Amino acid sequence: MQFGVTKESQCHYLTAQDERLVVALPNELEPLNADLYQQLMQHGFRRSHNDVYRPHCRLCSACQSLRVVVPEFRFSKNQKRLLNKNSDLTLSIKQAPEADYDELFSRFINERHSDGEMYPPDPDKFWNWVSCDWLTPELLEWRNDHEELIIVSVVDRTADTMSAVYTFFNPDHDKRSPGTYAVLEMLRLAQQRQVSRLYLGYQIDDCKKMNYKTRFAPYERLVGNHWKKELKSHTL
Repeated sequence: MQFGVTKESQCHYLTAQDERLVVALPNELEPLNADLYQQLMQHGFRRSHNDVYRPHCRLCSACQSLRVVVPEFRFSKNQKRLLNKNSDLTLSIKQAPEADYDELFSRFINERHSDGEMYPPDPDKFWNWVSCDWLTPELLEWRNDHEELIIVSVVDRTADTMSAVYTFFNPDHDKRSPGTYAVLEMLRLAQQRQVSRLYLGYQIDDCKKMNYKTRFAPYERLVGNHWKKELKSHTL
């Protein structure tokens, strides 16, 4: 497979830095598929629609791919309490968005991420971003006893991995810690499926919005071209 490098542009996470990406260039002899994507994730790549990329910045190496070691993960007492706190929620797995997803997504962006690149919310653009022609993402939804939609997570699944793409939720339910709860549920599902790793995307220690990822130990970071295991959770 061949790879290309993008031009530099301002980083969305560290505004004082410029970002550059290396992008996989599939061809007829080596088309992208779930198995190849799993191999590329092992080298720090992520997916955006049909494109597969990883950071390749000249002056910064803050982005580190992070994945949880699923077979070794054990729920802490606090994590078990959070699961019990949300025991009224029911998980369903969908292949396509339900009618009420767009409203929840738009509200989430408006109330929680009005300073981000997804603002103003455009549901059609979002669903195009998470969709893929060579892999079918799973849509995990959690509803309460009244069938009210509380959380939606988009997840990629390959033969031996799961990869969290994006999660949005009802801001009225902050006390549920819905973002953390969704990751715990992904881990529970990953253990049921007996996959080896749950990828949580890129970790940037200087970006507070990302630091929840280090609460799920043991996890591995891709430092340089080597996965470094960390056994203890961090609250950065």
